[in-house]
Amino acid sequence: MFRRKKKDEAVEPVSGAETPEVSPEVTAPEDASTIPAVSAAPAEVEDATATAEPVRPAAEAGKNAAKPTASGRGNRVQKVGIVSSDKMTKTVVVRVDRLVLHRKYRRYVRRTSKFMAHDDLGSTTGDRVRIVETRPLSARKRWRVVEIVQKAAK
Repeated sequence: MFRRKKKDEAVEPVSGAETPEVSPEVTAPEDASTIPAVSAAPAEVEDATATAEPVRPAAEAGKNAAKPTASGRGNRVQKVGIVSSDKMTKTVVVRVDRLVLHRKYRRYVRRTSKFMAHDDLGSTTGDRVRIVETRPLSARKRWRVVEIVQKAAK
């Protein structure tokens, strides 16, 4: 296991190559006007940090701040499933099927998950819909219907 070296700990020389010992205190020569000053950080890093604006937390931003766009929120999980119930107001139950490889028998088994999703589009039972994850809208509703992929045959 490797361990980190402390700042004041001396670096051990590599076997076969001798490195001169450098004292931590370096005195400036008497004629310092001819020697340019060298900083510890590279010039590129200094320029980037000097021009960057300080980041404000969202609470400080206030009401006038622009809302984050969908691309700023990252990629949200999308699922496609079939509406199994539309008996609630603006809420549907979407059944999402997936195939899982059985560990012992090495065959694919169908697994079903049911999600409650907010529906402003008016999907009905049997419709194939695309749902996307969103903030919690109620105790069990964390999904939203984005589009109706295929209407149910009547």
